[in-house]
Amino acid sequence: MGAPAPRSRLWLRCLVGGLVLWLVTVVVTYGTRNTNLLPTVILLGSFLTPTVFALWAYERDGRGLGADLLMGSFAIGGLLGVLGASVLETYLLHPSVGLFLGVGLIEEAVKLIALMLVLRRRPRVRGVRAGTVLGAAVGFGFAAFESAGYAFNAAVTAGGLDLRALVETEILRGLLAPFGHGLWTAVAGGVLLAHREPGGRFRFPAPVVVTYLGVAVLHALWDSVHGIAVLLVVLLTRTSLEARLFADGYVPRPTAEQRHLFTLFSVGGLVVVTLVGLGWLRALVRGGSGPGRTRPAADP
Repeated sequence: MGAPAPRSRLWLRCLVGGLVLWLVTVVVTYGTRNTNLLPTVILLGSFLTPTVFALWAYERDGRGLGADLLMGSFAIGGLLGVLGASVLETYLLHPSVGLFLGVGLIEEAVKLIALMLVLRRRPRVRGVRAGTVLGAAVGFGFAAFESAGYAFNAAVTAGGLDLRALVETEILRGLLAPFGHGLWTAVAGGVLLAHREPGGRFRFPAPVVVTYLGVAVLHALWDSVHGIAVLLVVLLTRTSLEARLFADGYVPRPTAEQRHLFTLFSVGGLVVVTLVGLGWLRALVRGGSGPGRTRPAADP
């Protein structure tokens, strides 16, 4: 057997090139105040990090799946997930103490459904590694489309266009993107495809259901970190709390004296949720057995 082909590191070239292009576009937009460039800033900033990490996962563990399947999972799966989540959240959710859990349950479900739709004619694609790569691709696609929406909302204000808010939003979401949707759907997708039958039928035994519920809880905790941090600060500083606001789904702002603790708890909470997700993914990839150890396979 010959030596394995060297890794092309396409993801690294995309990261460097995309970052340079985004920075140049931001500078030119600032300098010229040309609003025609805003869509370019939004798309480059929103899709850069998710695309890079999807490529990284593909080059690391998913070369046998084919680039077309990766792109389909990212684009089609991500878009279907965003559309499905938007419809369901609009009609099923309302401000309440369980709002973020509802968001987690809905968004993790629609991403898995989108993954199954993409794979409906690929019965041979199964196994933990295939599931983690394609699940990550769907999750990163979801994150990219979602970030574009957040960036647009940040840019359009009552006082006109706010390019600074747009750039800050894209930087923050770009830094957090690797530890959110892509990570959670990689875990759920790995377990889902680990239990897929050789004929292509999807099964939903207890491990798949428990994993789905687990990543939905991680998702909810991630979204709830802000509120949890405020609550901890209030409890520790013995400040009165309007419990009714939390019951209605609203979170009061911390005082100036509480901001240092708020920052500590906010960042610490995100780190804890991220470490749990990364540890879960690592254990899943390393400890898979049976169908979970099937190498990624693509239909001829």
